[in-house]
Amino acid sequence: MTQLYFAIPGDIDTPTGGYVYDKRVMALLPAFGIAVSHLPLPAGFPFPSETERDETCRLLAQIPSDAVILIDGLAYGALPERCLANISAPIVVMLHHPLGLETGLDEQESRRLLASEQAALSFARHVIVTSPVTAATLVELGFADPPRISVAEPGTEQAARASGGADPCEILSVGSVVPRKGHDVLVAALAKIPHREWHSTIVGSLDRDRDHVCRLQRQIEELGLQDRIHLAGALDSEALDDYCRKADIFALPSRYEGYGMAFAAALARGLPIVAAKAGAVPTTVPPEAGIFVPPDDAQALSEALHALIGDRGLRQQLSDAAWAHAQTLPRWEDAARIIAGAIRKVAP
Repeated sequence: MTQLYFAIPGDIDTPTGGYVYDKRVMALLPAFGIAVSHLPLPAGFPFPSETERDETCRLLAQIPSDAVILIDGLAYGALPERCLANISAPIVVMLHHPLGLETGLDEQESRRLLASEQAALSFARHVIVTSPVTAATLVELGFADPPRISVAEPGTEQAARASGGADPCEILSVGSVVPRKGHDVLVAALAKIPHREWHSTIVGSLDRDRDHVCRLQRQIEELGLQDRIHLAGALDSEALDDYCRKADIFALPSRYEGYGMAFAAALARGLPIVAAKAGAVPTTVPPEAGIFVPPDDAQALSEALHALIGDRGLRQQLSDAAWAHAQTLPRWEDAARIIAGAIRKVAP
């Protein structure tokens, strides 16, 4: 079997799409001839301290040259060239989306991260991305040429179809509460339709950006929506399943997604979707299963939600299309097979 070291910063049990992806793939790779050793890296990435960066460089330099190292992009793009030059094993990168395109960065920090990532990727033998949109973005930015890129879309689990149908209409949003996910736009949109019967639950980590969470909580309170919008935090799968089962609409106006696993999971529940037309979302969600609005457009989002809340027939139409499309989505075994093939290509 080919020996692989999978280097991942922080706690692999962190409830985000990127960590879920890494964990699921790592568990399945042995079935495709890849022996995997998990290499935990310090948690400070993509903004590591000097000590964390030095410790990461030390760990990566110890990987034997007859193995392959797969490094999660959350850390990889922030590593200095001197560090990568000391790695003797072939490098494969798991890049969920470019670090410099994260929402909330100032222009200088965005440029710095993009330059760092471009330099780092010159040391990589291969790059795994989660969507054709991200692959095209890397080519457009000059980060990698097409032969060095493989697309391994996340797997989607089969799930029970949402029942919903109760009053008020339940609007579910799933994603870590960070600027990129656009929950502030969702709150502003919901505030424009107070006369409609709705309740909204936002499920996702409240620990990633505490300043942003405080701003969102303040926004909800100032609009008088604290009884209608619930920040549930990160939930285990059983609790999340319960919210999904009761939901009528899935709404997440992300400003950017490298793929959008939460959207695929919503499709698997047969939920009609309202989203911003940004990043890979329009390729993850088919047009017949959702309503797309421009990013950061609270008025358009409000109008889309207003239409769905008031029209059960439209919700059913989008729901049926979502459910049908979900049956065609790739499974985790498909992603693991593609990644295993890329690893074998560069193995010594």
